[in-house]
Amino acid sequence: MKFSLFVIFIALSINCFSQELTEKQAIILARLPLHCIATEYPNKTSHVINNAEEAAMPPKELHPSFYGCLDWHSSVHGHWMLVKILKQFPDISLKDSIIQALNNSFQSDKILAEANYYTKYKNSNTYERTYGWAWLLKLDEELDTYDNPQAKEWHKILQPLTQKIVELWKDYLKKETYPNRTGVHPNTAFGLVFALDWARTSGDTAFESAIIKKAKEFYGNNVATPAYLEPDGTDFLSPSLEIADLMSRILPEHDFINWLNHFYEKRSLENIIKLPVVSDRTDYQIVHLDGLTLSRAWCMKGIAKALPANNKTGILFKKTAKEFLEHSLPNIISGNYGGEHWLASFAVYALSI
Repeated sequence: MKFSLFVIFIALSINCFSQELTEKQAIILARLPLHCIATEYPNKTSHVINNAEEAAMPPKELHPSFYGCLDWHSSVHGHWMLVKILKQFPDISLKDSIIQALNNSFQSDKILAEANYYTKYKNSNTYERTYGWAWLLKLDEELDTYDNPQAKEWHKILQPLTQKIVELWKDYLKKETYPNRTGVHPNTAFGLVFALDWARTSGDTAFESAIIKKAKEFYGNNVATPAYLEPDGTDFLSPSLEIADLMSRILPEHDFINWLNHFYEKRSLENIIKLPVVSDRTDYQIVHLDGLTLSRAWCMKGIAKALPANNKTGILFKKTAKEFLEHSLPNIISGNYGGEHWLASFAVYALSI
C-alpha cells in the first residue's frame, strides 16, 4: 500500500488527534500496519537456530501469518489493531484493504504452521513469552467479541494458535517462581493483564483463577515500589504502572485503594508523571520511550477508572494521561520504521481505554 508519510505527518502535526479514537484517526493509524504486515525485511526473528538448514529459513517460512512489522509480536498487535478498527468503524474507507490483509493472514494452513512452530523446532516453546503471547490473546479476544460472520471465521481459524498459547501459558504459570519487573517485553504484569482479559472474555475460569492467584503472590504485598528510578533507557512499559493496572483488575475497590496507597510513595508518583524524553526517534531502542508514554497513559486511565471519582491519585492520573496522549500522538509517525512498525497499535489501545 502506498501512502505519503509527509501528508500523514502534517496531519498529525496540526493536532488532528482527540482523546478518543475517531474514524479520521483510525484511517491515519491503520495505514501503518497495512504497510508493515506484508513487509518481510528488515526482520528480527528471535528464532533459536539449531542447524544450518534453519539458518537459511526466511521469516515468512518460519511464520507465514505474522512475519512482517520487524518482529512477530508487532505483526500480531498490528493485526489486532486492524480488527479493532474494522469492528469500530465497519464502513471505514480502508475497509477493503484491511479485509484483504486479514484474509491473507487468517488462513488455516498458515495459522496451523504458526501453532506447530512451538513444537516443530527445538527450544521454541518459550518463543515470544509472554509479550507476544499476550498480544495474541488480545487479538483472539477482539475477534471473539466481534459480531460479524467474517470475524467469526477468522476467530475459528485462529484457534489452534490461541489454544497452543493458552496451553503454554498455563504450564508456565505453574513454574513461574518470580515475576519479571522489566520495562520491556518479558514484563510479567503486562502479560497477565491481557491474559486475564482473555480468560474472562472466553470464560476460562481455571486460567483466570491461576492468573489472579499468581498476581496476588507476586504483587499483593508490594510496598514502596521504586518507581522513582523509572524509566530505563529502552523502556516501553512502566514496571510499576503495569503492576498497578493488574491489581486494579483483581482487587475490590477498597482493597485496591489501600494497596495503591502503600505501593506508591510521593517521590515515585512525582516521577512517573514526568514525560519521558525521546532524544532520537531513528534509534530503534530509544524510540521505545514513545511507547512508554502511551502505555503509561493507558495504565493511568485504567487505574483511574478503578478509583472513586474524587480520589486524588485517580484525578492526577487522568490529567497526566491526557497530557501524555496530547504530546505523544503527533510523534507516532516519525518517518522511521523503528517506531512506525508498532506505535500505532499502542496509540489505538491507549485511545480505547
